[in-house]
Amino acid sequence: MTESAQALRVLVVEDEAPIRRFLGIILGSAGMTVEEAARGREGIERAATSAPDVVILDLGLPDMDGKAVVAAIREWSQVPILILSVRDGEGEKIAALDAGADDYVTKPFAAGELLARLRALTRSRRPATAESPAVAIGPLVIDLARRAVTLEGAEVKLTRKEYDVLALLARHQGRLVTHRQLLATIWGPAHVEDTHYLRIAVGHIRDKLGDDAADPRFILTEPGVGYRLA
Repeated sequence: MTESAQALRVLVVEDEAPIRRFLGIILGSAGMTVEEAARGREGIERAATSAPDVVILDLGLPDMDGKAVVAAIREWSQVPILILSVRDGEGEKIAALDAGADDYVTKPFAAGELLARLRALTRSRRPATAESPAVAIGPLVIDLARRAVTLEGAEVKLTRKEYDVLALLARHQGRLVTHRQLLATIWGPAHVEDTHYLRIAVGHIRDKLGDDAADPRFILTEPGVGYRLA
């Protein structure tokens, strides 16, 4: 194995302790550093804080489905994700890959094949260490990994739609996001003309952030076009 492959940091998100131990043995014997998480939410947090080079993820986790973990990580990171699951149906594989996974291996698995797939995924791996799960604009912090928003250290309570609007703007910080893009992504393609949904949500976000629309600190308006996060 190459020197770069040997230095890989692998996050294993798997609820079954025997499988975690087995993976730790085979990955460790290949010179990789292994970090473990037994639940989906813990896996998301570790992906945010430890900057792994690749994630091995089970779908059947006790607190959330693995596809939701993939979607959550993809909100802020492009780290390679390999699904390792007993679910072998074509529909499950397609859904996981559509959610943002890069590869899919079914259990039981051969150690050699798993290592080969990891090498393939990370051969031209994307630099996870360059990404940050949190976006800060002065006193406002939008933590995309934990789906949490704080202002001057205090939690800001947003509805799910309000958070999704703010998070989408955060993922495109400094760039214009159009009304249609926001509506299609958050409310669905059938609502791309329902700009009043968006206007109401942004108004509520501004109220909760104390952001004056006439002199905004955070959310800037491009009249008739969309919004951008400062």
